[in-house]
Amino acid sequence: MNKENISSNFAFQVVKGTAVALLASLISVAIYAVVLKWVPASNLVVTIVTQVLKSVALAVGVLLSVRGEKGLIKGCVCGLLFSMLGYLTFSALGGGFSLSWLILVELLVFVAVGGLMGVVAVNVKKR
Repeated sequence: MNKENISSNFAFQVVKGTAVALLASLISVAIYAVVLKWVPASNLVVTIVTQVLKSVALAVGVLLSVRGEKGLIKGCVCGLLFSMLGYLTFSALGGGFSLSWLILVELLVFVAVGGLMGVVAVNVKKR
């Protein structure tokens, strides 16, 4: 299989997008955690900023990896996988797994963000 066939592969694009999003999310949240050492913030602010950082990371991952057709589906799958892997990763790093209704909201938001960015990604012309 040549390089062009691999990069146009549905599964490859989804895995690449999810991996890029997870890496960008880990880096951005780690930087934010360092900033929080010097800048006090309420739990609500921390939660909102963290969700925005994760959403932007997902958008970047999808925009950098999804090409060709079926952008909505590829983006939604990226969002779903990112949500699940992100939950597992951040729970493991945080030292505990807890389920709440916010996990479901996060899942729905990330699927929507992934789908929207997937549509954008397949409709943006390459330079």
